Formats: sequence, structure tokens, C-alpha cells
Amino acid sequence: MTTKTKRSTIYLEEKLHKALRLKAAELDASKSDIVNNALRTIFEEDAQDLMDIQSRSKEPSVSFDDFVTSLKASGQL
Repeated sequence: MTTKTKRSTIYLEEKLHKALRLKAAELDASKSDIVNNALRTIFEEDAQDLMDIQSRSKEPSVSFDDFVTSLKASGQL
């Protein structure tokens, strides 16, 4: 099964481009494969973060100031 691809132009910092070329050679993969995998990982992490946020949406919220005050009151700070 072939995945449809879209051509795109991106501009990389010189050192990032060199690192990408070296990593592609080390893994015997294309630069596109490396970038696609990196983007896929980032988006999967974002999706997991959103699910975590949604699952905790009913938890009570505490302001930072109140939290610090409670830590001080309990002697933890």
C-alpha cells in the first residue's frame, strides 16, 4: 500500500539540515521519512495531551497563589 504524499518546501537551519542528512544516512532512510516520523510523533503527543486535558476537565482547579499558600501553611515550603 502506497501512502499519498504532497511535495513541500521547508527551510532548515544549516545545522539542523546537516543533522537530518546524517540521521537519514545512519538509518538508511530518506530525509522525508525522518521529517514525517518526527511530525507524526509530535501530533500523536499533542493528541494525547488533548485527551488528558479532556479527561481531567471535571477536576477542581486551584489558583497558583492558593496552591503556594497551602504549601506554606503545611510547612512544605
